[in-house]
Amino acid sequence: MMVASRVIVRGVVQGVGFRPFVHATATELGLSGSVGNSALGVVIAIEGDGEAIDAFVARVRNRPPPLARVESIEREDSPPLGRQGFCIIETDAGAVGRTLAPADVGICDDCLRELTDPSDRRYRHPFITCTNCGPRFTIIESMPYDRAATTMKRFPLCANCAAEYVDPSDRRFHAQPIACPECGPTLSFVEGDAPTETGEGALLRARSLLRDGKILAVKGIGGFHLACDARDDRVVHELRDRKHRPSKPLAVMVRDVREARALGVVGDAEADAMSSRERPIVLVAKASGYTPSPSIAPGIPDIGIMLAYNPIQHLLLGLAGDAAGPAALVMTSANIGGEPILYSDDDLERVGDLADGVLTHNRPILMPCDDSVMRIVGSGRQLLRRSRGYAPLPVAAPFDLPPTLAVGADLKNTFCLAEGAYVWPSQHIGDMGDLAVLDSFAASESHFESITGVVPHQIACDEHPRYRSSSWARSRSGDRPVRVVGHHHAHVASVMGENGRDGSEPVLGIAFDGTGYGADGAVWGGELLLATYKGYRRLAHLGYVPLPGGDAGVERPYRMALAHLWHAGLDWESDLAPVAACPPREQSVLLHQLATGFGCVDTSSMGRLFDAVSSLTGVRQSVDYEAQAAIELEGISRGVDCAPSRYTFDWVQSDDDSWTADPRSVIRAVVRDLRAKVPADVIGARFHESVAHLVLEWAIRGRELAGVDEVVLTGGVFQNPLLLVRACALLGEAGFTPLTGLQLPPNDGGLAYGQVLVGSSS
Repeated sequence: MMVASRVIVRGVVQGVGFRPFVHATATELGLSGSVGNSALGVVIAIEGDGEAIDAFVARVRNRPPPLARVESIEREDSPPLGRQGFCIIETDAGAVGRTLAPADVGICDDCLRELTDPSDRRYRHPFITCTNCGPRFTIIESMPYDRAATTMKRFPLCANCAAEYVDPSDRRFHAQPIACPECGPTLSFVEGDAPTETGEGALLRARSLLRDGKILAVKGIGGFHLACDARDDRVVHELRDRKHRPSKPLAVMVRDVREARALGVVGDAEADAMSSRERPIVLVAKASGYTPSPSIAPGIPDIGIMLAYNPIQHLLLGLAGDAAGPAALVMTSANIGGEPILYSDDDLERVGDLADGVLTHNRPILMPCDDSVMRIVGSGRQLLRRSRGYAPLPVAAPFDLPPTLAVGADLKNTFCLAEGAYVWPSQHIGDMGDLAVLDSFAASESHFESITGVVPHQIACDEHPRYRSSSWARSRSGDRPVRVVGHHHAHVASVMGENGRDGSEPVLGIAFDGTGYGADGAVWGGELLLATYKGYRRLAHLGYVPLPGGDAGVERPYRMALAHLWHAGLDWESDLAPVAACPPREQSVLLHQLATGFGCVDTSSMGRLFDAVSSLTGVRQSVDYEAQAAIELEGISRGVDCAPSRYTFDWVQSDDDSWTADPRSVIRAVVRDLRAKVPADVIGARFHESVAHLVLEWAIRGRELAGVDEVVLTGGVFQNPLLLVRACALLGEAGFTPLTGLQLPPNDGGLAYGQVLVGSSS
């Protein structure tokens, strides 16, 4: 019996080969009708045998194209019209609804084969792409997603590309970024006042520059990178000087997993992550035969590796028959430390100041997008920065949300837009201390509203009174309410939401980070909360210690160590590393501050305690990047057997019936071990074990008080793999269910999602 249906498919279904997939499936099953893009999603009119239509809908639901994400299928019966054949129709731009914009995707195997095949017409084409790979988010101007709504609209298709574009059987059917050497964007190489070279000549000059030990700026999918030979220590130092990045680790790019394994310990899980369509930077332990410059990741045992993810990068690394060149390239964002990534033609002069030559192209980047970063922890992936490859894809909400904008924090800023069942986290924006970052934030937020269709009715922000992100929210709110959300409450809520908790039952939330504004005006960062989305109760916290000098105390861990020594009643004796590191005049000023409270604020920060122990053990006395002292302490502690010894925190009941874990006993024990000549790595391992057991002790106390078994572990300190793995193991052995982030970072990059959930529950 002939029947007909109208089917609407919602999700990531545009720009991912969905229409040719629908065409091929319908044709194979002998069905007739049409398929087209719409603001509603993909709209299909289908008619034929009823069982065949059932099979068609099942295949659409269960076996979509690799890049598609089917969120829902709506099917309703319609009268058969006696259609003949199946066709693809023009986009319906007038429909009202929402579809999901796709993310940028790493080069697929088919395009890579064509790139390296001398007989293919796209051989060595720097912009080779198809339905299954290439730029998406960074070139989309508006939705629905069609070529005319991208920055590729300035490149009219040649006859050959146009034929592929309209052929449903072709891999490039309606692939919006496609082009070829005849009709596509072109490379150009700029070096000082020398004449500009284009095309293959530009690529040859760029590779020659890298072989000569110089710094190349290269425009990719989401912005400019700075590249140099990863095995040339001199040029790596030079790149650091120009970028004003003294010691923060630099990422390294290689061609494939085999070459990655020459640099780092890459197991199957790491290889799968590197090779995924998102192509993130993956943090791995350095290989025993590590050969890149030691200046790439000084002072730590890990290195960040990513595989080449666009054709320009593959061409820079060289194809078969090319002259030899560096097989491993430093590949880091082209910017000065603290500023946003440079990405437009207007930035060429600034890029040129950072590099010896620039390999650029004339395909405009509409939205800049940094590389994503992750590591494998235990059996899962932990995102540390969610950006290219993930943005602008949404994450699910645990309950329906009103249209909301959450502006995040000032460090590692991301924002979120939300409505209904979706929350759209932005790409990584950066640290809001620079005016250019604020401008980038505003431009990205406006663009997200455009491509998601969300018009926020309320804004959520951090409760810190001096956060620039919160000031921005208040100044732009108009008559919309501003929901102020506690920093650590948002951290806990974010992990609750990712794990699908609807908030009807509380969780125990352990939030360890460096700096977060507390409800009492202190700097929190070592908290045990009994939390739902509607509110929280502070059950325990790390004991307060004076933080002298604000940012100076963060940038110079020896100041935090001296504060902890003072708080523990220990003299500043010259044999202790932080005392030796602090000039006598500064010691005098610090002592006055600590004694009088002038210029000090109390802090319960676990991050600052890690800084203090790192300083006491002589690991790090001043930092060039956030959490450097803690990262280096974890690095020397990893794999060290400290059994059965560990330190213990004293427990004190506070006036508000919460419990305090006093760190003075830990500091005293660390100093005793130092005086007993216990090695720094053993002290570090004992300290990590102590903090992991504190997590367990807090969970047990929380279960006794509230009968709760689910424990959220969140905040930047839980980026520490040694601590996270050990804490989860202890909790699991004691019958708890540890909850950690699944798709968002535990640091402030995941904060806005929690702000959305809390702000929508008040």
